[in-house]
Amino acid sequence: MWPQVLLAALPLLAIVALMLGLRWPAALAGAVGLAITLAVAWFAFGYGTRELPELGVAGATGGAFAEALFVAATILWIIFPALCIHELQLRTGAIDVLRLAMGRLSNDPRIVALLVAWFFVLFVEGAAGFGTSVALAAPFLVSAGFRRVEAVTIALVGHTVGVSFGAVGTPILAQATLSPFSGLELSAATGIYHGLAGWLMPLVAMLLVTRSLPRERRAGTNVWGWTLLAAALFLVPHTLIATFLGPELPTLAGALFGGLAFVSALLLVRRRSGGTRADHEAQPRDAGAVRSPRRPDRRPRDLLRAAAPYLVLVTLVLTTRLVPAIREALSSVEVTWSAGVFGGSFEPLYHPGTMLLLGFVAGAAWQGAASRDVRTAMRLAAAKLAPVTLALVAMLALSRVMVYAGMVDTLAQAAASTAGAMWPLFSPMVGLLGTFVTGSATASNILFTDFQLATAERLQLPVLALLGAQGFGAAAGNIICPHNIIAAGATVNLTGKEGEVLRRTLGVALVYALLGGLLALVWFARA
Repeated sequence: MWPQVLLAALPLLAIVALMLGLRWPAALAGAVGLAITLAVAWFAFGYGTRELPELGVAGATGGAFAEALFVAATILWIIFPALCIHELQLRTGAIDVLRLAMGRLSNDPRIVALLVAWFFVLFVEGAAGFGTSVALAAPFLVSAGFRRVEAVTIALVGHTVGVSFGAVGTPILAQATLSPFSGLELSAATGIYHGLAGWLMPLVAMLLVTRSLPRERRAGTNVWGWTLLAAALFLVPHTLIATFLGPELPTLAGALFGGLAFVSALLLVRRRSGGTRADHEAQPRDAGAVRSPRRPDRRPRDLLRAAAPYLVLVTLVLTTRLVPAIREALSSVEVTWSAGVFGGSFEPLYHPGTMLLLGFVAGAAWQGAASRDVRTAMRLAAAKLAPVTLALVAMLALSRVMVYAGMVDTLAQAAASTAGAMWPLFSPMVGLLGTFVTGSATASNILFTDFQLATAERLQLPVLALLGAQGFGAAAGNIICPHNIIAAGATVNLTGKEGEVLRRTLGVALVYALLGGLLALVWFARA
């Protein structure tokens, strides 16, 4: 048995070695892993001869590739418009308008850090994902007076809770394409882990913030009370939306509604204490001001215009998910295909990628963006899509071949016989490893969902709960993902000190994943 297990694990081990040891990019490492997978599947597992012999090697391999390409296309339909929105927001200065508005709400750097490294970073994570949230938040924290290493570390910790539902739910939607469960079922299963464990992350982020400030700047505000309030204002709607609406809006809407409520509380306290807007307008520029090419936060209309794509997106998603007639009409349009055991389906009108595209177009019109800026945003988004596409297709093809060749089942059998009833404790660690290696919670779910599914079935454990643990662990892995650290570090000129960030975040990631494993054990003990 064990020689087969080692052979089945060889593609994954190769990806780990190439990406961590040799620091290869995900696309290149995935291509090598795919080549190894094909060799092992053909010659050691008889893919196309013993497995699916009626199709032959060419037919079995082609079917797995076709399925991988189809799933990749549905995921890219989300990523492309999300990146378009992000690039347009950068070109029009809308991101700076939103960031500066938050910086002017308080002259306490801890409150500013809470606004940026919790609500803002989570909002951007929910809208765009794929590393953009930390890359946007870190420079603002630096401008607020934090050192570069601290800024990147705080932003990484703060965004973690929202990763499972980042980019309008892409990690969960990708997972749904590989499992028998709907996006709503997986959303609820994953959201409960974050709802129970997520309180840790803002507290850790605030601890990092407080430690980084001189003692004289730590007085005057009950910052721990504000931190708990911020946690509640995000986590409560986040968990409810994940449980009852689905994976598209928990992070985006949770951060939006929670952030608005938090700002309202800040303004109420400021009025009661006799503070004025001028007090905050007079704060030093280096306390969080980011210059914008437009007139930042002078009128509510400016803020609404800056947030236009996100407001349109939230409205569209809520309408299409909550109004039964609209939901049924849109979801009735479906593109499906099948070829024997292979197949897939796509609902173009109901798909979150379509909502994102409409948000991009309508948001650009609302902002009065120049056609030149719109075209440039689309061009830059398309350019960023190339390496993502290669990595995504390679990982998906690797995953589908491993499933149909029986390699995933072999690994699951080994895990079941080794860990037994304690497997739920380690399940989030698998998701964490996947994100650490691939650089993406979406890729981690693609890589290991089938493995978690097969392991749960062999151990006769609640499958849905174990898949939720996978999604939770994949989010935890984002704190230590080298790609995110490097990308965020590049925005604040942190070259050469990425290892220091990893050293600071590693313990947090492991504790968060372990906490999820303990929750999974309790869940299974009660099942």
